[in-house]
Amino acid sequence: MGEFLEPGTKAPAFNLKSDSGKSIKLADFKGQPVVLYFYPKDDTPGCTREACAFRDLKKEMEKAGAVVLGVSPDSVESHGKFRDKFKLNFPLLADTDGAVGRAYGTIGGPGLHSKLKSAAGMADRVTFVIDEKGRIAHVIDKPDVANHAEEVIALL
Repeated sequence: MGEFLEPGTKAPAFNLKSDSGKSIKLADFKGQPVVLYFYPKDDTPGCTREACAFRDLKKEMEKAGAVVLGVSPDSVESHGKFRDKFKLNFPLLADTDGAVGRAYGTIGGPGLHSKLKSAAGMADRVTFVIDEKGRIAHVIDKPDVANHAEEVIALL
């Protein structure tokens, strides 16, 4: 795709395996906001900080009616270990072939940095807030992992 999806765009459908092995589809959350955040790699410092912030603020996300879904190219097994190690309380989705990342523009995006990450099998760190109608409401393409969950809550 080359560029991130723009607000107002219909969010691409997906069906991915979660850290528990269960298939999760975007359509499962029709009628509620979805925080779909793409991250490069399980159990790395920035990704851990980001995931733990979403974990710690899950109740606030739920108060806004939103569900949080983390997506990376890591395997179901890797996601399960990451979830257990940090007691994560939301699904991590395994985009092992990168198809969903490409559909959202988080894999193979513009710029040398994105291309190098893509070559290494990693996604760019980008969050999409999807509204109740399945449209992209907000794109956060340079999240500050220390304050990212709060930033998302402010948008819900």
